[in-house]
Amino acid sequence: MFTGIIEHVGTIEALELKPGGGRITIHAPSLAPALAISKSIAVNGCCLTVVALGKKQFSADLSGETIQKTSFGAENGGLKKGSRVNLEQPLTAGAEFGGHFVQGHIDGTGRVTRLDPESPGSDSWWFGVEVPEDLARYVVPKGSITIDGISLTVARWDSKSCVVEVAVIPYSYEHTNLRDRKPGDAVNLEGDVLGKYVERYLEARNETAAVPASKLSLEKLIAEGF
Repeated sequence: MFTGIIEHVGTIEALELKPGGGRITIHAPSLAPALAISKSIAVNGCCLTVVALGKKQFSADLSGETIQKTSFGAENGGLKKGSRVNLEQPLTAGAEFGGHFVQGHIDGTGRVTRLDPESPGSDSWWFGVEVPEDLARYVVPKGSITIDGISLTVARWDSKSCVVEVAVIPYSYEHTNLRDRKPGDAVNLEGDVLGKYVERYLEARNETAAVPASKLSLEKLIAEGF
């Protein structure tokens, strides 16, 4: 479990991709000393397991599913050697909960539409991302969305074009990889898990309502000798 509050930024040293999986190695001197083999780490919002560790870098394996669903395997505008990535360690018990519930389970990728100053000379920015249609149902105005591991608030939502826009404060711009993004880049998206649970609950309730009521009763069981 993560919060979407980025703690460190690393740089991809190597990205090996194969049809069935791959491995990523990240240079992160400010974070590597605090990591351990088998522990979780969110890389651009994707929960990975540390499988190799050095003094200044760590490596994680990528499953075929991860490559297919995330910007690690995006053909155009995806991650590559030299790309900077957002890093976050899992939430620990008793720690301050800053952003929102982030699982690190990427739903899919979106495409950057713009990164523009809010006004001439402004240090704040408008960041736009086109969201796949199948993820649009999880976008709620003033709700939370995770983009490349960053917990952000939906400021504008155009349901026709499926473009979400968020306001980026100067601190987030300077302390994440957002400032590297350009139109067309692929970014990892995760919808709010609370919305997913509500959706599944409603689906299950509708499925239950569609099932004919059982003819079994306490009286019938007694009559049958139970």
